[in-house]
Amino acid sequence: METFLIKAAQLVLALALLIIIHEGGHYLFARLFGIKVEKFYLFFDPWFSLVSWKPKARKTPKLDKNGQPRATWRDTKYGIGWVPLGGYVKIAGMIDESMDKEQMARPAQPWEFRSKPAWQRLLVMVGGVLMNFILAIIIYIGIAWYWGAPNVPFERAYLGFEYAPEALKAGFENGDIPLMADGKKLDSADPNCIMEMVMAKQVTVLRDNRDTVTISLPENFPLSLSDSTGFIAMRQPVMVQEVMNGEPAKEAGMQTGDLVLAVNGSDAREYKAFTALLKENAGHEIDITLARGNDTITVKATPTKAGLLGFQLASPYDVYGYDDIQYTFFEAIPVGIGNGVDKLTGYVKSLKFVFTKEGAKSVGGFGAIGSLFPEKWNWRAFWEMAAFLSIILAFMNILPIPALDGGHVTFVLWEMITRRKPSEKVLEYAQMVGMFLLLGLLIYANFNDIYRFILK
Repeated sequence: METFLIKAAQLVLALALLIIIHEGGHYLFARLFGIKVEKFYLFFDPWFSLVSWKPKARKTPKLDKNGQPRATWRDTKYGIGWVPLGGYVKIAGMIDESMDKEQMARPAQPWEFRSKPAWQRLLVMVGGVLMNFILAIIIYIGIAWYWGAPNVPFERAYLGFEYAPEALKAGFENGDIPLMADGKKLDSADPNCIMEMVMAKQVTVLRDNRDTVTISLPENFPLSLSDSTGFIAMRQPVMVQEVMNGEPAKEAGMQTGDLVLAVNGSDAREYKAFTALLKENAGHEIDITLARGNDTITVKATPTKAGLLGFQLASPYDVYGYDDIQYTFFEAIPVGIGNGVDKLTGYVKSLKFVFTKEGAKSVGGFGAIGSLFPEKWNWRAFWEMAAFLSIILAFMNILPIPALDGGHVTFVLWEMITRRKPSEKVLEYAQMVGMFLLLGLLIYANFNDIYRFILK
């Protein structure tokens, strides 16, 4: 019970922060352009609110340049709802989840959303997404500054590295561990170490964890590389972070911390080799050799037709161990930006798996998200998870789906390109369709959580 409460508290705190920042982005741009915001709520408030506050209006209202009453922060009712499924700002003159048709039937007022130029409405709609991504970057910068960034020394990465095709032609082999460049020891904590390898005349590597090999690079080697950042990539060990209920891994008895060694006797310690073997044996029972603590065991499992077992992969840092590199505040800025961009890129790439039968089954709701938080309160883990969720929230909201920010953005862009504003009826119907789709997805995702919990 204690573990559940700790995870739940972290989830609610993270969601509250992300929702306030997201809706605050819409609020900020709306206020910047003089648009009246009627409500600003954390969580939803059907029938009643837990807390609400409406500032007193000024005795003498402020006027705009046309002599009309100007919208201010005092026009907004602030509150906390009792349904922790999100939050919202109700912007005057906008077709949103409130479906306020009565307001939309009245003549447009100068302080309303619909009266503003398209470029201003566009910024209001992307404000939430923008603030979520900025928040993620700020959190990653703060983590790097306060705690440092994890770094795996080359010699600890015993599975070695994958190399670019140009590097393989020059004499590197996948699995090589870099040791020296032109006689100088390579330090993975040095941000320039990859460039030192690329620019060196000779690079010494450890091959097969036993032989020291020196590779002489061609004179024009740096010019042959299309992208030096893709020159080398750490191999991913296959360690189980969490087993999903109802999936083959769970049925086989795999547990958190299991390290995969082999599949049907073939080396499967490295992620690419492991996934290739699973796809090769999709739908057929296989023997999986695991390292569990000090023991080596073998379990039987049947991968799905897509070649999946249904478990979350642990980070290489958990397998290899790592050292924290300490940064000054200004050094942490590019590190934080890089982490944010990398997380966004990795998340976008992983979405292709959602659009498969097995991927759809793995979609989870609040239970799945909450399970990602640590069992004991850990501020670093909390902030890392909050930053990642902020990136997910930003990306998902910008998708061109009606009722999401991206849906509104799509209509505004259409108006800017065609010079024709969609009718309010079209916007109303799109909003209703989008809300129906989102509600269906919400029910489906949380049903998956319940289903997996029952099978546990």
